[in-house]
Amino acid sequence: MRGYFAVGSEGLSKTMNLGTLMRTAHAFGASYFFSVDADPRLGKALKADTSKSPDHLPYFAWSSPEEMAFPRGCKLVGVELTDDAIDLPSFGHPLQAAYILGPERGSLSPEMQARCDYMIKIPTQFCVNIGIAAGIVLYDRYRVHGKYAERSLTAGAPKDPMLEHVHGAPIFRSDRRIPGTQTP
Repeated sequence: MRGYFAVGSEGLSKTMNLGTLMRTAHAFGASYFFSVDADPRLGKALKADTSKSPDHLPYFAWSSPEEMAFPRGCKLVGVELTDDAIDLPSFGHPLQAAYILGPERGSLSPEMQARCDYMIKIPTQFCVNIGIAAGIVLYDRYRVHGKYAERSLTAGAPKDPMLEHVHGAPIFRSDRRIPGTQTP
């Protein structure tokens, strides 16, 4: 998949949800995981994370949105069911992104929403579990930035398979030649 991404949550309070989020982030190839203002009782009891993602993903814990620090060029994408959020199926995922989801029984704080470069929503009638929401968003990112054949407009497999990339010969834009190569 092209680019990189991170997954995080604000105000997380349930151990099983932390484990599910970390496992989902790990499964989809996240570069790191983060939390903001998480319940300190979460500890290391990640019962839902059978992939042992802390061994594979760096984990950053910040106490407030102001403390968050992301790599240059990384866009913060809030996932929240608000009227003005972009519908997920219409969203163009940034190559460098950090996705932040709200708490189990609440919404992203106004401070967090103000920090977000984009707000997206899963077009459902009501909020879904945080782990399910993360899985849906990351699957959509995978579809956008993964290397797959175009989806068929009719039922079934794609009509045209994805073409393999073909590497061509070097293109020389001057008379300069690479040492050790022969001139034609």
